[in-house]
This record gives sequence, C-alpha cells and structure tokens, in this order.
Amino acid sequence: MGRWWPAPPMWLEGRMYLEWLRLIRDPVFRGDEVPPGLGRPVLLVPGFLAGDWTLRTPYDWLKRMGYRPRMAGVAFNVMYSEVMLRPLIDTLTALHRRTGARVSLVGHSRGGVLAKVLAHRRPDLVEQVITLGSPLKDPFDVHPITMAGVHAAHVYNLMRYGHPASVEMRFLRDLAAPPRVPTTSIYSRSDGVVNWHACLRPDINAIEVNGSHVGLSLNPEVYRILSYLLPAPWRHR
Repeated sequence: MGRWWPAPPMWLEGRMYLEWLRLIRDPVFRGDEVPPGLGRPVLLVPGFLAGDWTLRTPYDWLKRMGYRPRMAGVAFNVMYSEVMLRPLIDTLTALHRRTGARVSLVGHSRGGVLAKVLAHRRPDLVEQVITLGSPLKDPFDVHPITMAGVHAAHVYNLMRYGHPASVEMRFLRDLAAPPRVPTTSIYSRSDGVVNWHACLRPDINAIEVNGSHVGLSLNPEVYRILSYLLPAPWRHR
C-alpha cells in the first residue's frame, strides 16, 4: 500500500485557485439548466486534515439549488475512521429522520472513504454515494507528504485513544466490500494528493474530470456531474 512513485509535485495543487475562479464564472454555479433539488438531503463529508469549512462552497451551491445540505460536523478529519463514523451515523440518522428521505452522501478525499463505509453500515438511510478523489481501492496510496500526515495522525490517535490501528480492520473490510448503494467515484488523473488509480474499482462507477485534488470541491466539471447525479432516484422504494 502507498506505492505511488514517482509522485507528482504537490505545487500542482495550487490550481485550486484557478478552479475556483472558473467555477464562479461558470453557468452551472448560477444554476443555469440545473434541475431543482426539491429538498433532497445531502450530507457533505470533508477530507483528511480538513473540516466542514472546506466544503462551504458546494454547501452554499446545493442550498441555492434547492437541496437540504448538511455538514458532517467535522472540525479536523484526523481521528481513527471508526471513531469518525460514530458521530457521522448520528448525523446521517438525524438528517434522514428530519427529511423523511434517504440521504445522498458526498465525500471529498478521505471523506469519500468514510461515506462509502457509512453507506455500507446504514444502507437503509442512504440514496447514493458520490466520492471526490477518494482512494476507495487503497486508502494509503497517496502522496508521500500526505502519508507522513497519516503516520502523524496514527501517533496522535494512539496517544489519545490508547489502542492500535488494528481497530481499523473492520473499517477496511467494509471499505473493500462491494457497495450496497449506488456509488460513483469522481477522479482526476492529475490529482496531486491521491493516486488516481486508487480511486478506481471494477465494482464502482467512475467519472474522470480534469483538475487538482484539493480543487475537486471547486471544479465546475464536478458541479455538472452533481447536478446530474443528485436529482435522480437511484434506488427503488
């Protein structure tokens, strides 16, 4: 795991600023020809070392389009995955109860990994999963600098919770299992953080876009895909 070599230079991630400028000028951001959300619930899950604030732009867009978006309540995505899942299940359950509808999960990077397992544990509450640059095949196939952050997070968790990373084995099994709800992986071959090959699995639909890893939540191509995927009733009642 984590054999991405040679890894691309991380300065390519600076494209996110250009992607944001493209987005705010794009018709999709204004809502041109975007189907109305009709109050459908969407739960947004941020990536590794990130928090809800990193998904503020798609949150605001979804709200303007008529969806009922909800942040995951994550301040800093660094804890063991099993620890992260507990409050996510509570948030998902509350959103489902409030809206009376199954929830679409949109996760960026590690947030997509969490969303896939969240849907595996509670498929009855989930309409679909959409991941943005998420290493669904191998969560450790990332840039060496990011991997250094993973090791630091492991030390933090070991000191805080007092148990080894072996507690994650169930999570990894559920991640590797076939998806229990419709799942789409959006990825970029020029991703500077996650090896794009790790975003591809034969049992998961994949859609390629052009852009940076960090900027996937600001990429107008992604917003066009969301405007197609989110309104559709992917599961039969």
